[in-house]
Amino acid sequence: MEHPTATTVVLVGDDAGAALGELDGFANVRSASLAGRSDEEVTAWTASSSTPYVLHDHDPLQHVASAWAEFYDDLATLGVLELEIERTVDALEASAIAIPDYYVVLDPYALAPTVRHWWLGVIASASPMRVIPWGSEADASLAGLLRHLPTGRPWPDPSTWLPGVVTAVPDRVGLGD
Repeated sequence: MEHPTATTVVLVGDDAGAALGELDGFANVRSASLAGRSDEEVTAWTASSSTPYVLHDHDPLQHVASAWAEFYDDLATLGVLELEIERTVDALEASAIAIPDYYVVLDPYALAPTVRHWWLGVIASASPMRVIPWGSEADASLAGLLRHLPTGRPWPDPSTWLPGVVTAVPDRVGLGD
């Protein structure tokens, strides 16, 4: 897979699909709701963009996120989280999927507590400037956010941090030993 030249932003949260509609008509943005599409379709759609910004709602880490939340909510079978991590690392190494430049977490305090800890704890600890909590402030717009995306170090190699999420405990992520 060719790496996209655009800045890729994935919106997560209950209203991600609706929020993407706010960007219709902007010449420098390509956005679509891709939830439910295959990883291959999303990768091709993202790579084919000629705009500076590409936004969608298909999370390449969605299976790991679900398995992690289910593990800590006592809803998963033993080994599912490890399996999902292994599959995701393999897909990342094969360039079948790619982690976006940024995640925008819509209304994070409306999310279930474990899911909120996934986004604002586990994922944010890998690259803090790449996970942006985004509330429902009336004067804030996604277009405005795009103009002011923070800069920071890129995502570290996922194979170095993704296997460690098995031991990342909600309410304890980022607190040290």
